[in-house]
Amino acid sequence: MPFPRKLLNDNENIILDMHPHWWYYGPQAVSTVVVSILGLWILGRFEGMPLTILGYLDLAGILVSGGWLIVELVKWRTTYFVVTNFRVISKVGTLARHGVEIPLDKVNNVNFHQSIFQRLIGVGNLLIESGGNDSAEPFTNISRPETVQNIIHKAMDGRMTQAFRAAPSHGDIADQLERLEGLRDRGALTDDEFEQQKRRLLG
Repeated sequence: MPFPRKLLNDNENIILDMHPHWWYYGPQAVSTVVVSILGLWILGRFEGMPLTILGYLDLAGILVSGGWLIVELVKWRTTYFVVTNFRVISKVGTLARHGVEIPLDKVNNVNFHQSIFQRLIGVGNLLIESGGNDSAEPFTNISRPETVQNIIHKAMDGRMTQAFRAAPSHGDIADQLERLEGLRDRGALTDDEFEQQKRRLLG
Protein backbone atom coordinates (compact mmCIF):
# COMPACT_ATOMS: atom_id res chain seq x y z
CA MET A 1 0.00 0.00 0.00
CA PRO A 2 1.68 3.26 -1.12
CA PHE A 3 1.88 6.39 1.00
CA PRO A 4 -1.34 8.45 0.55
CA ARG A 5 -0.71 11.21 -1.99
CA LYS A 6 -3.34 13.39 -0.33
CA LEU A 7 -0.90 13.91 2.56
CA LEU A 8 1.66 15.59 0.31
CA ASN A 9 2.05 19.34 -0.05
CA ASP A 10 1.93 21.28 -3.29
CA ASN A 11 4.91 20.59 -5.58
CA GLU A 12 6.03 17.78 -3.28
CA ASN A 13 7.26 14.58 -4.93
CA ILE A 14 8.04 11.23 -3.34
CA ILE A 15 11.62 10.03 -3.77
CA LEU A 16 11.41 6.96 -1.51
CA ASP A 17 8.31 5.16 -0.21
CA MET A 18 8.85 2.02 1.86
CA HIS A 19 7.46 -0.13 4.65
CA PRO A 20 9.76 -1.47 7.39
CA HIS A 21 11.97 -4.45 6.66
CA TRP A 22 10.23 -7.83 7.05
CA TRP A 23 12.19 -8.35 10.30
CA TYR A 24 9.64 -5.91 11.79
CA TYR A 25 7.37 -8.93 12.21
CA GLY A 26 10.14 -11.57 12.07
CA PRO A 27 10.17 -12.50 15.79
CA GLN A 28 6.39 -12.94 15.77
CA ALA A 29 6.57 -15.11 12.65
CA VAL A 30 9.31 -17.30 14.14
CA SER A 31 7.35 -17.60 17.39
CA THR A 32 4.19 -18.61 15.53
CA VAL A 33 6.00 -21.28 13.52
CA VAL A 34 7.75 -22.76 16.57
CA VAL A 35 4.59 -22.79 18.72
CA SER A 36 2.54 -24.30 15.88
CA ILE A 37 5.04 -27.08 15.15
CA LEU A 38 5.42 -27.88 18.85
CA GLY A 39 1.66 -27.81 19.42
CA LEU A 40 0.87 -30.02 16.44
CA TRP A 41 3.56 -32.49 17.51
CA ILE A 42 2.10 -32.72 21.01
CA LEU A 43 -1.44 -33.09 19.68
CA GLY A 44 -0.23 -35.81 17.31
CA ARG A 45 1.26 -37.72 20.22
CA PHE A 46 -2.15 -37.84 21.90
CA GLU A 47 -4.21 -38.47 18.77
CA GLY A 48 -7.40 -40.39 19.55
CA MET A 49 -7.25 -39.46 23.23
CA PRO A 50 -9.24 -36.76 25.04
CA LEU A 51 -7.50 -33.40 25.09
CA THR A 52 -5.56 -32.78 28.27
CA ILE A 53 -4.82 -29.41 29.85
CA LEU A 54 -1.53 -29.46 27.92
CA GLY A 55 -3.43 -29.92 24.67
CA TYR A 56 -5.70 -26.98 25.38
CA LEU A 57 -2.67 -24.88 26.27
CA ASP A 58 -1.10 -25.83 22.94
CA LEU A 59 -4.20 -24.75 21.03
CA ALA A 60 -4.34 -21.50 22.99
CA GLY A 61 -0.66 -20.87 22.25
CA ILE A 62 -1.19 -21.39 18.52
CA LEU A 63 -4.17 -19.01 18.48
CA VAL A 64 -2.41 -16.33 20.54
CA SER A 65 0.84 -16.42 18.54
CA GLY A 66 -1.11 -16.41 15.26
CA GLY A 67 -3.18 -13.44 16.38
CA TRP A 68 -0.02 -11.62 17.48
CA LEU A 69 1.49 -12.18 14.04
CA ILE A 70 -1.63 -10.84 12.30
CA VAL A 71 -1.56 -7.69 14.45
CA GLU A 72 2.11 -7.08 13.60
CA LEU A 73 1.45 -7.64 9.88
CA VAL A 74 -1.31 -5.01 9.96
CA LYS A 75 1.02 -2.58 11.77
CA TRP A 76 3.78 -3.29 9.24
CA ARG A 77 1.37 -2.59 6.39
CA THR A 78 0.39 0.77 7.86
CA THR A 79 3.91 1.91 8.79
CA TYR A 80 5.66 4.17 6.28
CA PHE A 81 9.10 5.66 5.86
CA VAL A 82 9.01 8.28 3.11
CA VAL A 83 11.53 10.71 1.66
CA THR A 84 10.25 13.56 -0.51
CA ASN A 85 11.93 16.56 -2.07
CA PHE A 86 10.92 18.57 1.02
CA ARG A 87 11.00 16.27 4.07
CA VAL A 88 11.48 12.90 5.71
CA ILE A 89 8.20 11.37 6.94
CA SER A 90 7.54 8.47 9.29
CA LYS A 91 3.97 7.42 10.08
CA VAL A 92 2.99 4.47 12.28
CA GLY A 93 -0.30 2.94 13.37
CA THR A 94 -3.78 1.93 12.25
CA LEU A 95 -6.43 3.29 14.62
CA ALA A 96 -4.10 5.23 16.88
CA ARG A 97 -1.46 6.90 14.74
CA HIS A 98 1.65 8.95 15.32
CA GLY A 99 4.23 10.36 12.99
CA VAL A 100 7.46 12.29 12.63
CA GLU A 101 8.26 14.84 9.93
CA ILE A 102 11.72 16.35 9.47
CA PRO A 103 12.23 19.09 6.84
CA LEU A 104 15.28 18.43 4.69
CA ASP A 105 16.39 22.01 5.36
CA LYS A 106 16.71 21.14 9.06
CA VAL A 107 18.62 17.85 8.69
CA ASN A 108 22.21 18.16 9.88
CA ASN A 109 23.40 14.57 9.61
CA VAL A 110 22.19 11.04 8.84
CA ASN A 111 23.88 8.02 10.43
CA PHE A 112 23.11 4.33 10.17
CA HIS A 113 23.98 1.29 12.27
CA GLN A 114 23.92 -2.43 11.47
CA SER A 115 24.94 -5.40 13.57
CA ILE A 116 26.46 -8.44 11.85
CA PHE A 117 23.09 -10.21 11.89
CA GLN A 118 21.34 -7.11 10.53
CA ARG A 119 23.83 -6.90 7.66
CA LEU A 120 23.09 -10.52 6.76
CA ILE A 121 19.34 -9.88 6.42
CA GLY A 122 19.63 -6.34 5.01
CA VAL A 123 18.12 -4.32 7.86
CA GLY A 124 19.42 -1.57 10.14
CA ASN A 125 18.69 1.63 12.03
CA LEU A 126 18.92 5.28 11.01
CA LEU A 127 19.64 8.25 13.26
CA ILE A 128 18.70 11.62 11.77
CA GLU A 129 20.12 14.68 13.53
CA SER A 130 18.17 17.88 12.99
CA GLY A 131 17.83 21.34 14.45
CA GLY A 132 20.73 21.02 16.88
CA ASN A 133 23.38 18.57 17.94
CA ASP A 134 21.18 17.29 20.78
CA SER A 135 18.17 16.66 18.55
CA ALA A 136 18.26 13.19 16.97
CA GLU A 137 15.42 10.95 15.78
CA PRO A 138 15.95 7.16 15.57
CA PHE A 139 14.25 5.02 12.92
CA THR A 140 14.39 1.23 13.27
CA ASN A 141 13.88 -1.71 10.89
CA ILE A 142 14.99 0.23 7.81
CA SER A 143 15.71 -1.87 4.72
CA ARG A 144 19.16 -1.20 3.19
CA PRO A 145 19.93 1.68 5.60
CA GLU A 146 23.15 2.71 3.84
CA THR A 147 21.26 3.14 0.57
CA VAL A 148 18.52 5.09 2.35
CA GLN A 149 21.19 7.30 3.94
CA ASN A 150 22.57 8.12 0.49
CA ILE A 151 19.07 8.87 -0.84
CA ILE A 152 18.43 11.33 1.99
CA HIS A 153 21.81 13.03 1.43
CA LYS A 154 21.06 13.42 -2.28
CA ALA A 155 17.63 14.84 -1.48
CA MET A 156 19.26 17.28 0.95
CA ASP A 157 21.79 18.32 -1.68
CA GLY A 158 19.09 18.83 -4.27
CA ARG A 159 16.94 20.85 -1.90
CA MET A 160 19.76 23.10 -0.72
CA THR A 161 21.23 23.55 -4.19
CA GLN A 162 17.83 24.65 -5.49
CA ALA A 163 17.40 27.09 -2.60
CA PHE A 164 20.87 28.59 -2.97
CA ARG A 165 20.56 29.02 -6.72
CA ALA A 166 17.09 30.54 -6.49
CA ALA A 167 17.81 33.36 -4.07
CA PRO A 168 20.19 34.46 -1.35
CA SER A 169 19.50 32.98 2.06
CA HIS A 170 18.23 35.27 4.80
CA GLY A 171 18.94 32.80 7.63
CA ASP A 172 21.94 32.53 9.88
CA ILE A 173 24.97 33.28 7.71
CA ALA A 174 27.42 31.04 9.59
CA ASP A 175 25.01 28.12 9.35
CA GLN A 176 24.39 28.73 5.65
CA LEU A 177 28.11 28.95 4.96
CA GLU A 178 28.60 25.60 6.69
CA ARG A 179 25.88 24.06 4.55
CA LEU A 180 27.46 25.54 1.43
CA GLU A 181 30.77 23.96 2.35
CA GLY A 182 29.01 20.64 2.82
CA LEU A 183 27.49 20.94 -0.65
CA ARG A 184 30.88 21.75 -2.13
CA ASP A 185 32.55 18.85 -0.32
CA ARG A 186 29.91 16.41 -1.60
CA GLY A 187 30.30 17.72 -5.15
CA ALA A 188 26.83 19.29 -5.40
CA LEU A 189 28.42 22.72 -5.95
CA THR A 190 31.50 23.60 -7.95
CA ASP A 191 34.19 25.84 -6.46
CA ASP A 192 32.98 28.74 -8.63
CA GLU A 193 29.37 28.24 -7.54
CA PHE A 194 30.50 28.02 -3.92
CA GLU A 195 32.35 31.33 -4.17
CA GLN A 196 29.41 32.95 -5.94
CA GLN A 197 26.91 31.86 -3.27
CA LYS A 198 29.35 32.82 -0.53
CA ARG A 199 29.60 36.34 -1.97
CA ARG A 200 25.81 36.56 -2.14
CA LEU A 201 25.51 35.57 1.51
CA LEU A 202 28.18 38.00 2.66
CA GLY A 203 27.07 40.78 0.30
